Amino acid sequence: MRGLLARSDLGELATQGQQDLQARGRLALDRLGAGSEAHLETLARHARSQGGGGAGA
Repeated sequence: MRGLLARSDLGELATQGQQDLQARGRLALDRLGAGSEAHLETLARHARSQGGGGAGA
């Protein structure tokens, strides 16, 4: 731990860590997608297309 605190590039290291976390957060949000369809809606649509017949058919 002392070795980490004694580093001269500690500020740069922290900045890089923050940028990395932000990039990972953006990737996670992109994967989820604001416009993506809900999982159950996707399953219902698939069941309807397969002729599942259920209450909504």
